[in-house]
Amino acid sequence: MQALVEQRKDSRSTVSWPVSVWVPEANRFFNGRSCNISKTGVFITLPVTAPIRAGHIVELNFPRTVALANEKGQFARIKSGKVVRVDRKNLLENAEIGVGIAFQ
Repeated sequence: MQALVEQRKDSRSTVSWPVSVWVPEANRFFNGRSCNISKTGVFITLPVTAPIRAGHIVELNFPRTVALANEKGQFARIKSGKVVRVDRKNLLENAEIGVGIAFQ
């Protein structure tokens, strides 16, 4: 049995929000959903077809509502990050992978 050690530095907030991920190696976006987020990273789900692995540098696009876009001046919050974990344990249940990303 393997013990899991908590490595997060900041507390996470549960949030389910649409997110698009640019994967340069595939030269395209993949649409998914956020599961939780903190100041330093995010855990998202992506379709099983996303060719993503630990070490990839990706760009995350978090769309904003019209009201928030008017307030902030942009229709999306864009962040770059490094893939630190790819979780395939729910692969057969829902054809999704979980991806942990540390913001850069």
